[in-house]
Amino acid sequence: MRLTTTMAWLVVAAGFVFGLNFLFNGHGAAAGFGIADPSGYHVVKGVRDLAYALTALILLVLRQRRALGWVVLADAVIPIGDFFSVVTSGGSAGYAAAVHGSAAVLVLITAALLLRESAHAPSAPAAGPRSPASAAR
Repeated sequence: MRLTTTMAWLVVAAGFVFGLNFLFNGHGAAAGFGIADPSGYHVVKGVRDLAYALTALILLVLRQRRALGWVVLADAVIPIGDFFSVVTSGGSAGYAAAVHGSAAVLVLITAALLLRESAHAPSAPAAGPRSPASAAR
């Protein structure tokens, strides 16, 4: 396996390990993260949301619409998780549904539209043999 692929898998694994640790061992994970006071949560949430936005922006600018569709679909877990976080932390279920539930629905619709669009996009014509002159350019 190439070094880059190995490192990419490590990034994916780290995201799962850290995310699951925060879900199932919140206080221990927060302490291990370095946040003893829950008021530091807003920084963590802000950075998470910025990272998602930058990922989506990069794929959008590079016109990788199918990959963007899959990333948006996978990241629908964010507003769904936020919904459950609010409800299980004493927040209003109505408010959680209005804010995070509606965000989840919009994200899922966007993902479906992106994936549907790219599934119906015409395939690029197969590249024919390149002449030595065109290969040198």
